[in-house]
Amino acid sequence: MGFSAAARGRKAGGRPTMSLIQNLREMMKVVVGFDRVLQKVTLVSAAPGKVTCELRVEEEHTSKMGMLHGGLTATLVDTISTMALLCTERALPGVSVDMNITYMSPVKTGEVVVITAHVLKQGKTMAFASVDLTNKATGKLVAQGRHTKHLGN
Repeated sequence: MGFSAAARGRKAGGRPTMSLIQNLREMMKVVVGFDRVLQKVTLVSAAPGKVTCELRVEEEHTSKMGMLHGGLTATLVDTISTMALLCTERALPGVSVDMNITYMSPVKTGEVVVITAHVLKQGKTMAFASVDLTNKATGKLVAQGRHTKHLGN
């Protein structure tokens, strides 16, 4: 999950261009293996170190209780925070070191979740991101995740 230097789509000053957003959309179309659970996630916006996506919760995304599955929530935190890292100057996806999620409110089938990831800090070898999942209709925070990634040496 990464882009070549030419495909990163940056203007001077690090602002993403439309090509970066197009590259993210293209990357999201490649759904193999486990990533199939993300097929219905749509990219809303991308900026340096920030990505916002949406997901309309359907039956395939739910637990036996008919609510957004906690495992899918964790996958969203992992994937969308990695996309935010790809929207930084270094554009490195890294590998997960630590991730935690706090679940605050259920999301029912048919509701839309807005997933917003921010890169909090990116150092030489580590990066830290925060991801908020909110109910689009109510604005209520339904889950929050933190993700730490190793970027290499």
